[in-house]
Amino acid sequence: MGNTSSMLTQYDIEEVQQHCNHTFSQQEIVSLYQRFCQLDRNGCGFVPAEEFLSVPEFAVNPLSQRLLRMVDGLNFKEFVAFLSAFSPRAPLQHKIEFIFKVYDSDGNGKVTFSDMLDVLHDLTGQFVSEQQRKQVLTRVLEEAGYSKDSFLVLSDFVKILGNSDLKMEVEVPVD
Repeated sequence: MGNTSSMLTQYDIEEVQQHCNHTFSQQEIVSLYQRFCQLDRNGCGFVPAEEFLSVPEFAVNPLSQRLLRMVDGLNFKEFVAFLSAFSPRAPLQHKIEFIFKVYDSDGNGKVTFSDMLDVLHDLTGQFVSEQQRKQVLTRVLEEAGYSKDSFLVLSDFVKILGNSDLKMEVEVPVD
């Protein structure tokens, strides 16, 4: 599996399935492997972040710069694990952990008001003023029992998002 020019063995497929908690079928893993090999243009077994920008859906995503830091240098197993968060079959806990990592830009395990404001800015661009973003975010935090001076850890995200009607079901094209 280290050399992308080789074919996946049944053992490799089962290992990847186990690594991503069986979110993808064996056929989907084979399709994802083919896509991974296309992205791994130099055949080194890792996909640099820049290659993800060649995927149109990724390049136009308003959070693509945040996601790039999460995908830089992924091997195939990590690539599949990354994509599994977008599967409708992924458990809610996995989706929440993924969202938390998107917000936690410095990887310190804490999400501050500023972190949340940055994501909100990425999502809304110039369509919403900075003042409006701050007002909305302050209100949302207060309704959830937090202040703008609070920092959120993963368990806070689980508490907030686990009690909502979160639906993060984005189809991952595997063909």
